[in-house]
Amino acid sequence: MQTQSNTHDFLKIAVRDSEYRAIREYLYDESGIELGDGKREMVAGRLRKRLRHYNLDSFSAYFEMATDPKNPEEQQEMLDLLTTNETYFFREVDHYKFLVSSILPNHPKGQMFRVWSAASSSGEEAYGLAMELAEHLGNAPWEVFGSDISSRVVKHAQAGQYAMQRIEGISKTYLQNYCLKGTGENDGTLLVQPNIRSRVSFRVINLKEALPDIGKYEVVFLRNILIYFDTATKSDIVQRVMTVLKPGGYLMIGHSETLKNMDSDLGLDLVAPTLYKKR
Repeated sequence: MQTQSNTHDFLKIAVRDSEYRAIREYLYDESGIELGDGKREMVAGRLRKRLRHYNLDSFSAYFEMATDPKNPEEQQEMLDLLTTNETYFFREVDHYKFLVSSILPNHPKGQMFRVWSAASSSGEEAYGLAMELAEHLGNAPWEVFGSDISSRVVKHAQAGQYAMQRIEGISKTYLQNYCLKGTGENDGTLLVQPNIRSRVSFRVINLKEALPDIGKYEVVFLRNILIYFDTATKSDIVQRVMTVLKPGGYLMIGHSETLKNMDSDLGLDLVAPTLYKKR
């Protein structure tokens, strides 16, 4: 097997049709995520760093190595690179506003309030929810659970530390009340305060598989992930999520997503675009 002699040659490595097809099929089988033809360059860009790491001359060589049962860590690394999606604090803010104005005021005082951020990526959504609950429920019992298929972003989320340029969506009040500004070696970063982090937990979960015992929730944020699945997989995932959503609880999906023609079968009533209530 020939190896690349320099970075310039390495950047020219293209994904052949057969290689891209194999990667697409593998990702679908493992996660249910369906990559379209338009994602070829994204895949190439994300996986080239692994080709460079191992000094490999083709995507097929890397794919064969990464899917070898003897290399479970590299398999997870490949899945992490292919499934990580960009997120930011208080994305699609209307859902947070509905939580504060219409859900929290009607929750029985003194009872536990739980929210699941089911595609939490690096944690911004989960911590944004925690800030809202801290602000409006205070010392009442509440907790936030976040999950993602990528172990790398889950580890990032658990740390609760973010570059300052990623915090634009956080209000000045929330920055003062719930965040710490990094100093010294942490200069240029923000750390979510320990009293907030203590009420937020994360773990790796593949939504295509049977859910572990994670309890029941008043609200589930299942946002900006369903768009990657075909209709059958999307329906299966929502049915799975519904098993942990309490009756009368709310399901929120991304603004570019829809459950049209399947919401009634899932026992959901449309409250507003992208916002559903369980019967």
